[in-house]
Amino acid sequence: PEPQPVRRIKVVVTGYSSTPWETDGDPYLTAAGTWVKDGIVANNYLAMGTKIRIPEIFGDKIFVVEDRMSWTKGNYHIDIWFPSYWEALNFGAKRTYIEILEG
Repeated sequence: PEPQPVRRIKVVVTGYSSTPWETDGDPYLTAAGTWVKDGIVANNYLAMGTKIRIPEIFGDKIFVVEDRMSWTKGNYHIDIWFPSYWEALNFGAKRTYIEILEG
């Protein structure tokens, strides 16, 4: 069955990539110790492994929190990993709602 949302919160969504100036340590390794890949997001508020959707932008696609970001960005900010710096830059910054999924 499709995971159900348990909470909906308004956030700022931006993009990041595996460039040395955007990351700490190994730019291809997440804070959770996994390799970066499509569907990874960074956030400081949600627990590692939390699944979310960003329906207004990505429909039913499910993202997983596996990375952290600079504390200066705060708790209501989601950073989506992109394969290139230019894709992340072109994504820009968007204010939207995320759905935090059960389990």
